[in-house]
Amino acid sequence: MYIESNREIQLLRRPVGIPSKEDFKLVSHPVAELQEGEVLVKNTWLSVDPYMRGRMMERASYIEPFALNEVLSGGAVGEVVESRNTDFPVGRKVSSMNGWREYFTSTGDDLQLLPHTEIAEQAFLSVLGMTGMTAFTGLTKIAELKEGDRVFVSAASGAVGAIVCQIAKLKGCYVAGSVGSDEKARYLLDDLGVDAVVNYKTTDDLQESIAKACPEGIDVYFENVGGAHLEAVLNLMNDHGRIAVCGMIDQYNATTPQAGPANLSQLIIKKLKVQGFIVFEHWDDYPAFVEQMTQWIEAGKITWKETVYNGIEQAPDAFIGLFKGENTGKMLVKLA
Repeated sequence: MYIESNREIQLLRRPVGIPSKEDFKLVSHPVAELQEGEVLVKNTWLSVDPYMRGRMMERASYIEPFALNEVLSGGAVGEVVESRNTDFPVGRKVSSMNGWREYFTSTGDDLQLLPHTEIAEQAFLSVLGMTGMTAFTGLTKIAELKEGDRVFVSAASGAVGAIVCQIAKLKGCYVAGSVGSDEKARYLLDDLGVDAVVNYKTTDDLQESIAKACPEGIDVYFENVGGAHLEAVLNLMNDHGRIAVCGMIDQYNATTPQAGPANLSQLIIKKLKVQGFIVFEHWDDYPAFVEQMTQWIEAGKITWKETVYNGIEQAPDAFIGLFKGENTGKMLVKLA
């Protein structure tokens, strides 16, 4: 099958501050005929994630930066539409990190066959994918969650945060979280059964508001934001508390170095454990995670929301929207 027009998004320049549409470009080029052992995949869903912002900067990190004038990469779900590889028959759905493009060819080494399930395929980019795996790993492995813990979650209505809240409630914990709008607060309280919510955009005193939401202190903090959130929570942690550092979106678009918390002495005073983690380093646990999460979903114990943009050309808008708080739950791009 010869594809004459395969559209993809490339990084045109490295963003300064919050990314803009001018940092990206939409290009089109053909896809060559398959060679023996290859498959042609048509992407149906793309994921956009905050961690990608770090890859747009030219600096040393846990993963290589994106190259300019080359297609971006990210999580994707697609369908095999042509195959010269018996392991990947036509019609099978696959996940990969070959997003931000409409079609791609592969030898299969970078593809994961999706199981036959009635759960929507895009769930493997959210609750059953890296998003859910991040929440599960951060809580159970890094924060060592146990029944009865008092848990606080920043960016609690986001893709990861909302799953964190639900897992913690399933484990018998008191759960509070922070959000940026009253609508998101209602989602946490009414739909997810969170015990208390702080709207950080309307409060005059973030620490005081978190203290009211967590009257017995905080045993586990799931960190997605950093900055003022981290400083406030450090003062409210209980002795021997655990902090799982998933992300610090508050700093991703900073153009100058940001001051660190002035109260790091709380780490010593309260004997706190703080650990950052990268979910890819725990991927050996993914099959066990999928089994557990699928059971929760089928039992109606875990739900999730999606914010969907349509068309490859809207991928930059979806990505930029992450940093403006435009998503509730997982931000996705649906392809035609």
